[in-house]
Amino acid sequence: IQALSFHSCNNLRVSGLQHVNSQKNHISINGCNDVDISHLKITAPEESPNTDGIDISASNHLQIHDSFIGTGDDCVAINGFSSYINISRVLCGPGHGISIGSLGKGGAYETVEEVHVEDCTFKGTMNGARIKTWKGGRGYARKISFERIRMINAGNPIIIDQTYEYDAWSSSSSGDVEISDVSYKGVIGSSTDARAVYFNCGDGAGCRNIVVEDVEMTSAVAGKQLFAVCNNAHGTSSADRSPRVPCLLP
Repeated sequence: IQALSFHSCNNLRVSGLQHVNSQKNHISINGCNDVDISHLKITAPEESPNTDGIDISASNHLQIHDSFIGTGDDCVAINGFSSYINISRVLCGPGHGISIGSLGKGGAYETVEEVHVEDCTFKGTMNGARIKTWKGGRGYARKISFERIRMINAGNPIIIDQTYEYDAWSSSSSGDVEISDVSYKGVIGSSTDARAVYFNCGDGAGCRNIVVEDVEMTSAVAGKQLFAVCNNAHGTSSADRSPRVPCLLP
């Protein structure tokens, strides 16, 4: 069902491909190390389910850059046991944004770290910069940054959801995948949701060391004010921009 899959590849280079209307994921990267993906054009209708652009799992040291991805699901999804992922100069939209996760389904232990997204544009997406983990999962998502990001009529521009789903079959209904050291710097543009920043962290440790700096967005609906909502999220924010994020805890 996947249009193109790479498994256990080292020193992989993918460039110049066009993908249209995959039945499911367009490109899957699993168990790979040292990957460079560039100058791709990936398209699928906005309403097409599970048509992720690039799915990454158990892979390290990836560069994704200078590409267009517009699908019915995540433009890029970064799944468990992946690290040192750099995404730059990608135009995403339509789709569900660039996502870390989901992580921790069924109480699983999963880790993601050192993910850096910069100089990217989200246009007409359902979500923007997103981290999503299952309640009852274990592991961590840490050392993640989104810098110099432009939102054009994007929904949920900045979102962390540590209770993305609750798995009734999980052996552990308590606990969360730990989320820490996440920064958003230089995020500008327009949001279709009045709630432009949403940090929905679990009731345990919550999210730690969240940094919001130079985030300045306006509503796609004339006259509406943007706001932020936090639940058990700890960090710092610059106070003079829109939306203000006064809800971060020390």
